[in-house]
Amino acid sequence: MKRILAAAVTYAALGALAFAFAAPVAMMVAGSLKPDERVLVEAGTAAAFFPAGASLQNYADVFARTEFHRFFFNSLFITGSIVVSGLLVNSLAAYAFARLQWRGRDLCFNLVLAIMILPFETIAVPLFYGISIFGLRDTYTAQILPFIANAFSIVLFYTFFVGLPRELEEAARLDGAGTLRIFFSIIAPNAKPVFASAAILSFLMWWGAYLWPMMVTIGPAKRPLPVAIASFYTLPPLQWGDILAFGVMMVAPVLLVFLIFQRGFVRGVAASAVKG
Repeated sequence: MKRILAAAVTYAALGALAFAFAAPVAMMVAGSLKPDERVLVEAGTAAAFFPAGASLQNYADVFARTEFHRFFFNSLFITGSIVVSGLLVNSLAAYAFARLQWRGRDLCFNLVLAIMILPFETIAVPLFYGISIFGLRDTYTAQILPFIANAFSIVLFYTFFVGLPRELEEAARLDGAGTLRIFFSIIAPNAKPVFASAAILSFLMWWGAYLWPMMVTIGPAKRPLPVAIASFYTLPPLQWGDILAFGVMMVAPVLLVFLIFQRGFVRGVAASAVKG
């Protein structure tokens, strides 16, 4: 009886926690399907979760009132470039720290660890000054290049690589394989979970980035979704249904990416945590 009671309390607590996290998303989806005049009227009531009289008019209004396709492409291109380039750069850097012997390796790795504790706000202004000097404001380069190398991703890869058996690499070296051949033919195929984890974490981080894109973008041509929705919020007339529809289309890719790669993400985080 005690076990049953404990299990019931545990599941009730987990259910309440899940509802607390899922409720805002459910309200956003339901509100995006309602007529605009009903969104605020039904907010805070049980009716907020039920889109009676649902339609896709709010989504059509978003495309009619703003260049959503341009903003979506900008976010997809910027985030995708950071993720793909970051997987290559950060994994190679982590492999160099974990396996190669070179002078100053420990010092450089300690610097990477130190960078992890620095909030981005501390370097935003100097970075903005450098971008302005080189004339890169309002470009894709300014939103991609500074963030390809990431200290957290390097540490995540490092903690996974140090746990891999060295026998695989030693056998490949006896067959005449070089360092890059070993990495791409042996290490990378055995590190798929940590690649998935790094990709998802990086995607989540930069898909919703707001501060830096707001600082470096001037017009809508290179503006990503987080900055675009902030501007859309101030665009008259204020229509909450349209704003919620914009939010749903912005959040949907994040949920889709996580659902696709969630197994690899969980395995990669768990493996890195155990080996670290």
